[in-house]
Parts: sequence; structure tokens; C-alpha cells
Amino acid sequence: MTTRRVVVVGAGVGGLAAAIDLAVAGFDVTVIEAAGMPGGKMRTVDVGGVAIDAGPTVFTMRWVFDELIRSAGRDPDHELPVQPATVLARHAWRDGGRLDLCADEDQTIAAIRDFAGGRDADGYRRFCQRSREIHDTLLRPFMAAERPSPFGLVRAVGMRQLGSLWRTVPYRRLATALRGYFVDPRLRQLFGRYATYVGSSPYLAPATLMLIAHVEKTGVWRVDGGMRNVARALHRVGVARGARYRFGTPVSRIEVERGAARAVTLATGERVAADVVVFAGDSSALGAGLLGEPVRAASRPVAPRNRSLSAITWCLQARTSGFALSHHNVFFSDDYRREFRDLFTRFQVPADPTVYVCAQARDTDDDPAPGAAEPLLVLVNAPARGDNKDLDPEPVFSRAQALLHDCGLELEPVASLATNPGGFARLFPGSGGALYGRANHGPWASFARAGAATRISGLYLAGGSVHPGAGVPMATLSGRLAARRVLRDLGLPRPADPHG
Repeated sequence: MTTRRVVVVGAGVGGLAAAIDLAVAGFDVTVIEAAGMPGGKMRTVDVGGVAIDAGPTVFTMRWVFDELIRSAGRDPDHELPVQPATVLARHAWRDGGRLDLCADEDQTIAAIRDFAGGRDADGYRRFCQRSREIHDTLLRPFMAAERPSPFGLVRAVGMRQLGSLWRTVPYRRLATALRGYFVDPRLRQLFGRYATYVGSSPYLAPATLMLIAHVEKTGVWRVDGGMRNVARALHRVGVARGARYRFGTPVSRIEVERGAARAVTLATGERVAADVVVFAGDSSALGAGLLGEPVRAASRPVAPRNRSLSAITWCLQARTSGFALSHHNVFFSDDYRREFRDLFTRFQVPADPTVYVCAQARDTDDDPAPGAAEPLLVLVNAPARGDNKDLDPEPVFSRAQALLHDCGLELEPVASLATNPGGFARLFPGSGGALYGRANHGPWASFARAGAATRISGLYLAGGSVHPGAGVPMATLSGRLAARRVLRDLGLPRPADPHG
């Protein structure tokens, strides 16, 4: 039998994962990527001669990557060495309050008791239990399913487990549900921030997102050499299994012949033939016609009002003082509800934004040498309107610095590189700058994402804009689900379900 040819468009983690599984299955796989390196949104920039992770900074659900790498006959500990984080994140407020969430639950309970009292410490214990129940209920029938529907989810869970499904609380908003666990508004703000992990508002997103707390408790990891090494590891594994990669090579069209995807045309005019095409860019690019009219029907573009958050980011070499930074740090605004009203109703950067700081060279409290600059990623959420409005990062940075100052952190940039929503829109065509695809607002939004299969034969989707959703592990699962659907449609043996 002639070896089937697969072209994967995009070398984000979804495309990298699909390439590995399809190469393992014996396909002739070529991955074509416009950027000069693998990773997609997991990109790296050079600032002052130092490589800084400019995309995702949190590594969770390690089992997803271990299973993928192991399925290719490689050793995960060798290909992707990681270290467990003891402090998951450090949080601060203008009033001087500080709170660490720790990998050790008892340590976190004690910290919350000191921070907010015994009632909220007990509430955290109940919150963790519910988070685990939601995670365990949805892992296999939703996250690892190809494209679940509400009725399909009920069938997959089973009639005997309908009570468990109901307790995943998709009908309640996260901010509302948190009132049942925490009295202190700062704690509701802190745990409401989980909605931003999928680019959404805690006042509009379902309480189902509480499951993220359990994901973090099962392990937040520091990747040796930085997050960029996740993409490098998956690229290396794909090469070892025979996949080929072409970087710095934009794709201009996906060609359809007799109703099926049969080639891609590069920006240079070169045509690359294929029996299967896996598109791992933002799925809205197809519906917007950016890959040609013949594939417009493959996916509907997300309406601007339904887009997830974008961001303004600053990759810095900076001197810091006054606040003991951990690896992950969150400095909260005074009015969280107003912040998200600005983002999702007024479509503007908040006047008083919450600020995330990733101190990439730090573990817990290890300070840099006196006077030395350290690599930082500073992030402020922004509306995804990058396709029609370019935001000026400079005044936003001044507002961010003011909050950091009020929380005790002095930050003196030595070298910096800013990216605004317009920059993200150019980096990721079709997205409008949205970093997570569709916002997860309301009980049905999770079912509105496209699945792996499309209306066009031979064309499949992967990446953070499709099911099961945004985030590094979810996008990786999407690539594996796309590969499984390819094998299913061709009547070939499939690997084990990627459900842990």
C-alpha cells in the first residue's frame, strides 16, 4: 500500500502532537510552520541577548505529555525533564495582603487560615473536593472525547452518574459559585482568576472551571530550560519518528479537489500534495477565507463579541526590588468586576488591570544577584480587537507599574519587547488577537468549539481554538484527537484514548 501523505499546517503543540501520532502510525508527515521555530503561541523572543518565554508559562497535566512521548517509544524523563513547583503562585493586593498557593494542600489551608480565617480555610477544603469531583467526572467523557454534545455527554457519563454530571455546575457562573466557599472577596477574586486560564470572565464563565484547581493541585511543573523546551521536545520526538518540518514557510491556501483536501500551496507558490491535511492554526482563519474559498466551509469564524481574551505582554530584562517574587505572581486590581466589564462589555483595557508577572529564572524566593537584571514576562489582559485597533502598550505599562509599586514591587526595565492584541492578530491569523479561541461563557460555550473533523473530506483541525479547548495540555490533546479521527476515518488501528 502506498504510504499516505499528511501535511500538518502549524507547529504549535496541537500540530506537533498530531504529527507524532500520525508518524507513529506510519504516515509520511510534513509539518509546515510560518514561524522560524516550533511552538506556536509557546514562542520565545530575544530581549537584550536573553531568550524569554513569551507565551504560556504554566505547565500542568504532565501525564498528557508523558503518554504522548511514551507512545512514540521515547523516555519522557529524558526528552522533557521537569521539576515540581512547591509554590504554585504568589498573590498580592494593594492593601498589603499576600497569599501563596502551595502544592501541599495542608500548607495552603494553613496559609488561608492565617490570611482570611478558619471559615475560608474550611471552604478551601470543600472547594478542593468539589474541584476534584468535577475533574474526574469530565476527564474521559468530555476532555478526551472527540467532540462531545450535551446529549452525548449524558450518554457517556451514564444514567447512574447524572448526579455527578449535575454537580459539575455548568449552569452557575464561577463567580457566583465561589461565594459558597469563600467569604473573603480576595479569595473569590483569586479563584475566579481560573476563568482567565481559558480567556474568559469569572462573571460569565461556568463554575465547571473550578476543575482547574484540581489540575494545579495534581502538579505544576517547571520545565528545565523554560517552556520553549516543551515544543522542542515534541519536535525532537517527531523527527525521531520520521516526521519532517519546514519552518519559516507560510501556507497561503489549502487546495480542495473533488470535495477533498489534497494539497497546500505555500506563499512561495510551491504546491505540497497530501492525502490528509491537519490545520493546527486558529480555526477562524478557515471560516474567514484566509486559506482560500474552498475551505471556508470547514469552520465558522468566532464572532468578535465571542472571542476570548487577548493580552498586552512585555518581555523584559529588568531589575526588581521590594517584593519577594516567586516564579508565578499575580497582583490583583481593586475592582475585579469592573475589570471584566471593561474587557468584555466596553472592549477596552481596564484602567486598573490585574498584572501577572512570571519571574522566569526564579523558583520560590531565590533573588538575582544584587543589581542584576532578570528575565520577566509581564502580562495584562486586553480585549481581542487586534484586527481593527492597535493599542499603545506604553500607558498600560505605566498603569501596571503603578499597581506593582503599590504592592511593594519596584521594577526597572533594562530592555523590553511589547506585544499588543494587534501583534497577536498578525502572529496568529484569523484570531483577532484572541489567545484562547472562543470565550467559555455560558453553559453551552464548551460545546460550540469545532471538533477534529470538518465538512471537507481529508481536512482536520487541531490546536487551542478547537475542542477540548485552550491551554498547552488541552491543545496537545486536540492534536491526538485529530490523529485518532484520521485513523478512524481511514479504518486504521487507533492508539489508546488520551485520557490518562
